[in-house]
Amino acid sequence: MKQAIARFAAALALAALLPQLADAKTPPAKTPPAKAAAAPEEKDAATAEFEKFRAILEEDNPAELFEAKGEDLWKQKRGPNNVSLERCDLGLGAGVVKGAYVQTPRYFADADQVMDIERRIAWCMEKLQGFKRADLVKKPFSTDDYTPDLVSLVTYVASESRGLPVAIPQRHPKEVAAYKIGREIFQYRAGPYDFSCATCHGEDGKRIRMQQLPNLLEKRDAMRAYAGWPGYRMTGGLMHTLQWRMNDCFRQQRFPEPGYLSDAVTDLLTYLGANANGNIYKGPGIKR
Repeated sequence: MKQAIARFAAALALAALLPQLADAKTPPAKTPPAKAAAAPEEKDAATAEFEKFRAILEEDNPAELFEAKGEDLWKQKRGPNNVSLERCDLGLGAGVVKGAYVQTPRYFADADQVMDIERRIAWCMEKLQGFKRADLVKKPFSTDDYTPDLVSLVTYVASESRGLPVAIPQRHPKEVAAYKIGREIFQYRAGPYDFSCATCHGEDGKRIRMQQLPNLLEKRDAMRAYAGWPGYRMTGGLMHTLQWRMNDCFRQQRFPEPGYLSDAVTDLLTYLGANANGNIYKGPGIKR
């Protein structure tokens, strides 16, 4: 515990230096500017220091607390039907959790839908445990004093895929259709700023504040949209899932927020996830 506190204190001290690093002048590059910009694998000083900061905190990632809670919720008999989720089929058979996260979104014949993992767990809570969908979607995202059960459940299921390759299936016609629709959503420009997902994530070398933005049109970066989620958000001390991340991206584009567990979000996650196929999943992660 003392070591963890010491590491955390060091991380906070490092965080205080990041704004200075962002403003620091870097020495002239020996290569022409155009060539340097074309090498996205190169990191500036601020990015390198922030990644050190993240690595320190990941040694004691608070996401582990939500993993433990999620495992307990998965095994508990709950809801009006007083049953556990151990009969829930996440695509690999009833109760099989290992490897399920990295193989969703996928088509589920019993629902005749493509579902991401959060949508599927909610479906099981409704169909198996008897929870009402209206109650599940009422307060879907974490706040200062509330973490939805679904967030903890998703974090647990995701942790059971750590170290496994992403393998989002594209065999069923509805999986292929979801990918194509997700690609259209990613490129769709609208709203008061005429933004799309690709506005921020469709080119190399873009940045928001301290963070370099991944170019999600490139396979080398696509994993960054998938790998660290669910993620523990350091700035708010909250656990979030990809459903939240997509919702917040729409908000930042000044779009109307999508419906929680909607087709649109699942389609977008299908596109982003399938683009990351073959990469090793290392989440749940930690975010700034």
